[in-house]
Amino acid sequence: MSYASLKAAALDLEKHGMLLRIPQEVDPNLEIAEIHRRVFEAGGPALLFERVKGSPFPALSNLYGTFARTEFLFRHTLAKVQKVVELKVDMAQLMKKPLRYVSAPFTALSALPMRVPIAPILHGTTTIGQLPQIKSWPMDGGAFVTLPQVLTLPPGSRSIMQSNLGMYRIQLSGNDYIPNKEVGMHYQLHRGIGVHHTAYNASNEPFRCSIFVGGPPSHAFAAIMPLPEGLSELTFAGMLGGRRFRYLYRNGHVLSGDADFVITGIIRKDLKKPEGPFGDHLGYYSLTHDFPVMEVEQVYHRKDAIWHFTVVGRPPAEDSSFGYLIHKIVELLTPQEFPGIVELNAVDAAGVHPLLLAIGSERYMPFRERKPEEILTQANRLLGSGQTSLAKFLFIAAQGDTPGLNTHDIAAFFQHVLQRVDWRRDLHFHTRTTMDTLDYSGTGWNEGSKVIIACCGGKRRELASELLPSFSLPTGFAAPRFVMPGILAVQAPSFSDYTAYEHCAQLTEHLRGQDLSGIPLIVLTEDSQFLAATLNNFLWATFTRANPSHDIHGVDSFVEHKHWGCRGPLVIDARVKPHHAPPLVPDPAVSRRVDDLFAQGGPLASVRW
Repeated sequence: MSYASLKAAALDLEKHGMLLRIPQEVDPNLEIAEIHRRVFEAGGPALLFERVKGSPFPALSNLYGTFARTEFLFRHTLAKVQKVVELKVDMAQLMKKPLRYVSAPFTALSALPMRVPIAPILHGTTTIGQLPQIKSWPMDGGAFVTLPQVLTLPPGSRSIMQSNLGMYRIQLSGNDYIPNKEVGMHYQLHRGIGVHHTAYNASNEPFRCSIFVGGPPSHAFAAIMPLPEGLSELTFAGMLGGRRFRYLYRNGHVLSGDADFVITGIIRKDLKKPEGPFGDHLGYYSLTHDFPVMEVEQVYHRKDAIWHFTVVGRPPAEDSSFGYLIHKIVELLTPQEFPGIVELNAVDAAGVHPLLLAIGSERYMPFRERKPEEILTQANRLLGSGQTSLAKFLFIAAQGDTPGLNTHDIAAFFQHVLQRVDWRRDLHFHTRTTMDTLDYSGTGWNEGSKVIIACCGGKRRELASELLPSFSLPTGFAAPRFVMPGILAVQAPSFSDYTAYEHCAQLTEHLRGQDLSGIPLIVLTEDSQFLAATLNNFLWATFTRANPSHDIHGVDSFVEHKHWGCRGPLVIDARVKPHHAPPLVPDPAVSRRVDDLFAQGGPLASVRW
């Protein structure tokens, strides 16, 4: 089945019991987001909000809210797309497995974008202010488009195959934007649209931009998918959707014929305005920074337009399904893109970029100790390539030391690493380097460090899950709790720039000489009960709040020929720092209001899934 519109997809989900209509009027200011989060966390259906306060348009969220529902939407095309992507990366596969790939060229050719003279998007026009003004978190700077498909062309081009389609955050209101006339554009210069921006700066042409919202479900996914060189996002959208991407030109702008909304305008080359804050996918606010501004020319909509949105926040969230689907499509490509790498997992619960787990290949060298060698080369390749270069903590293990080891059984992977790692040898830092723009744990915006933790060989230790009677902590440290065997959370004094290293030195000196052989990792936190309560809490709090060069300490540490290591447990300081962005916390009054909506006698009391 192919969907010609977002509405067609919604009706298909409803037919199969996967969509819930909410007929009551709901407030786009925090209330809709709170409802969405509750339904998502319960594994509930897609949500069609039929009456959005202040807007004539309905809104749809949680479309990709479960992995099963995401696969259902693309059930007829996913296998075909996998083959095309595999072949695009390595054409030699066609000769090795001709029967597997015989249909792949036809899949790609039949999905090429198609120019049309007229399309549903031309039904009517509206204004920015009439769109659902969905604000998800109390400190957000205004309403945002959270599933935008942003299309630009390079200067002098009208070739749709040269276009860039990306998902770059759009702020619709708030801050200093002129209502209905300006929107904020959040992107970096190294991204596709940023490359175009640089080219337009050197030209006299206006920088035209089109923002699509809605359309068939494959369109939003195409905007986020990392594609191999030479495969356009619009062709990919056609393949995954089973329907060619329809487009047309109006006033020099590209319109998506099947979109629900298209916002067109000119990005100012000489103007930036404060954009944000925005509650982002690491579970914290990305703060206010200057970003480009688009002057709005027109807002088009189709007759049955539905505003497609999601609610971003601490993972897992709806956008976790994007990562899942990307993995499904490219899982067979890892060895081609990263020679020697067997498996990867950018850990969603840690915010994706802060934590990367990998399994590499280490050839057996006779007559010498089995230790990390080749996997270090493979790790550096990961940190120097594409999206994996954003990783902050990279744990890499050698294949073969534990049968059946995989990066998606996260608890077992950590157990494997901690049983084998040698902190004297296996830590490799990259200091004063770049970090993910959304990660505020570093020394400045987009500045921080990375660390590779590599392990290879047999077990060095058995992991403890109980403290010895002789264990003690210095004054100010308390409430030790095991996250899992070998990982101990310790409650530490509140972080202060002036005392942080003093605290850590006090702890590591106090622990020196104690028998901690079964506890290779200690994590400092303000709330050890929270951090140890679930695996996801540990992953999120530890790896989003630590900057390796500043926040890794060790018992009995040393520097030898510029290599830092420790003979006792590694200590990660995962306390909240003064320079961190605030975490995302729902508005209590809105939470109570939504409690009342779902309570017995409330307007949503009958809503069940």
